[in-house]
Amino acid sequence: MPDSHDRVTIKDVAAQAGVSVATISRVLNGKGPVREATSRRVIETCQALRFTPHGVARSLSIRRTHTIGLLLPDLHGEFFSEVIRGIDAEARRSGYHLLVSGFHSDRQEMIAVFRAVRGRVDSLIVMSPDREASALCAYLPAGFPIVLLNNTGVSRDISIDNYGGAEAMVRHLRALGHTRIAFIKGPDQNADAAERLRGYRDTSPQAIEFDGNFSEEAGYDAGIRMLSMTQKPTAVFAANDAMAFGVMIALRDSGVRVPHDIALAGFDDIPTARYVTPPLTTVKVPIAELGRRAFDLAISDEEQRHEVLQTTLVIRESCGSTILRGGTKS
Repeated sequence: MPDSHDRVTIKDVAAQAGVSVATISRVLNGKGPVREATSRRVIETCQALRFTPHGVARSLSIRRTHTIGLLLPDLHGEFFSEVIRGIDAEARRSGYHLLVSGFHSDRQEMIAVFRAVRGRVDSLIVMSPDREASALCAYLPAGFPIVLLNNTGVSRDISIDNYGGAEAMVRHLRALGHTRIAFIKGPDQNADAAERLRGYRDTSPQAIEFDGNFSEEAGYDAGIRMLSMTQKPTAVFAANDAMAFGVMIALRDSGVRVPHDIALAGFDDIPTARYVTPPLTTVKVPIAELGRRAFDLAISDEEQRHEVLQTTLVIRESCGSTILRGGTKS
């Protein structure tokens, strides 16, 4: 224990409590994940040593940046733009800055970003399509606050009910009389795509599947391939809206009418979905809300929280029905 005539420092408290200086800072600042027992031990140690952090010294020790990092697999596309918009709106309201980076679905690039943001952000929000994304968090300092979007495996994460959304869409198409419902899949290692595929397979009377990668080009190629089938599907469900747009163009180029000849549906309800012709029936994901909640969780004191945002059907003209069935009409 330090001499009573010496000023007690944060290092003295850390040594006495048996924790790191960073943990002491998180407890005193009320930010970041700290176990309740550890927090209680730190407070008791501070009281025993009569430690009162000086305002300036405390600010320097915790190195608050008032900046949140956001790591996305890509920065292109309306889905990612809406996520950024939701997070940025909350950050500005709360006096935070937002640092955004893309890693282009490259694991090594993600690890490089992890290393680059150390000391530059107070918390990190990560959207990774990799089903093993939580394992990559080992490249961050122990205890560093992180929020996973559309994935699980860490103490704080937010995901979408992808399975329920896909299941609801297939049931809607079946209720319209469709039995040959084709599905255009997302990337193999993508967690969202896997759940959407599972929802389709568990609900569709027969599996008619085409590979895809969430791009309009993949949707276009799948649309051309399905037109060569002897028994063509009567409905197409794409795992995201961008691929549905690609299918729509392929069918139009081939003289096939949507929805008169083939019904079409997507997933996400990005802003453009309502403005294409015909307007796209889709599964609505509350994308901007996903971003807002991610920011709230990133600056939260909660050590653990797992959220699942619900999806809803948005029935428009592309599926041949303007009747609301368990969702939203717009």
